[in-house]
Amino acid sequence: MSTKPRSVLLSTVIGGLLTLVTQSAQTAGVVQCAEQERCYGVAKAGKNDCATVSSVCSGTAKQDSQKDAWMYVPKGTCMKIAGGSVTPPAAPAKSKN
Repeated sequence: MSTKPRSVLLSTVIGGLLTLVTQSAQTAGVVQCAEQERCYGVAKAGKNDCATVSSVCSGTAKQDSQKDAWMYVPKGTCMKIAGGSVTPPAAPAKSKN
């Protein structure tokens, strides 16, 4: 087999694989977002997905089941988890000193 047909075949295979991987990644991202919901009060310390009242970063919950820390769970399962809530906790009242 000469070099030219082999390189054409290899290029075709690599191009096909890249197309397949790209399409799979795009489809998976859309499906994942559509089937997830925020669940407050169930994240383990340091495992929350996004900001809390006291922090602007993910992975910063100070304690397990922190009420303002949330994580994504499959849609429809949050209310089945002990302590889980799909609504954020009320903001603490500010003292008037």
